[in-house]
Amino acid sequence: MLAVALLWDGIWGEPSTPWHPVAWLGRTISALRPAHLTHPARNFVWGLCIGLLLPSLVGAVGWVLLRAGWLALPLAIYLCTSSFSIRCLGEASVRVSEPLMREDIQGARAGLGWLCSRNASQLTPAQLSAGAIESVAENASDSAVAPLFWFALLGLPGLMAYRVVNTMDAMWGYRDEREWLGKAAARLDDVLNWIPARVTAVLLVLADPPRARAGARAAWSDASNTESPNAGWPMAAIAGLLGLRLAKPGHYSLGSGREPSAQDIAPAWAICQRAMRTWAGLVVFGLLAAALYQLS
Repeated sequence: MLAVALLWDGIWGEPSTPWHPVAWLGRTISALRPAHLTHPARNFVWGLCIGLLLPSLVGAVGWVLLRAGWLALPLAIYLCTSSFSIRCLGEASVRVSEPLMREDIQGARAGLGWLCSRNASQLTPAQLSAGAIESVAENASDSAVAPLFWFALLGLPGLMAYRVVNTMDAMWGYRDEREWLGKAAARLDDVLNWIPARVTAVLLVLADPPRARAGARAAWSDASNTESPNAGWPMAAIAGLLGLRLAKPGHYSLGSGREPSAQDIAPAWAICQRAMRTWAGLVVFGLLAAALYQLS
């Protein structure tokens, strides 16, 4: 099931939005958002209830679907493919690099919106390049390593539950009027990504042996510079590997090299792609080995 889903993603990418389960999930989460966010305690309780119940419910749906007779396999493959994103991550990085190469700053700013929610309206070319590289590295964990990690541990229900938590954090986990509403989902997302983020940093370092020492040194020294306990690991690793300084003004600085440029986005994606493919292969062959051991 996982091997076919990964092959599907590599050839065709994710389903279009009208048929994408994560898009359906996003609409559900939007509908569950309170109309007024003026009561922090009430928002926190509501966010906590949704943050616990919705992943449990969706995970239970995944468990039921696995027992749907002949429909189980195609449904599981479809949901699996929709729950991670490797091909589309690379396509999103090109939406920033190509406009920058043409000196189309407005196009690059619009392209960054496909990778992250950062306000790009005033970003310089170097900051746009940094944002793209950071987002590709962080999403290597969120969109590939972590989903496959939870699939390996808990199967399709675990994968689907993880995707719910990660989507809730992406929609509600901000330090604005949504802060208390999304606080429970954000903390749960931190827990679920704690191991995958560090695994991603190791995979990135191993994906570029000639510069592995620099990547490992940057990850070890700078990962804690971000507010997130997890995002800094893959982002600092890629900064060290490429000899860059990745900075979000007023928030963090990772690495001690030069400012990034549009030419650095493609090498960053290449390293992340090797790391994600390595992890996907390890998970598939690990599950195959476990199945063969049970049959023996």
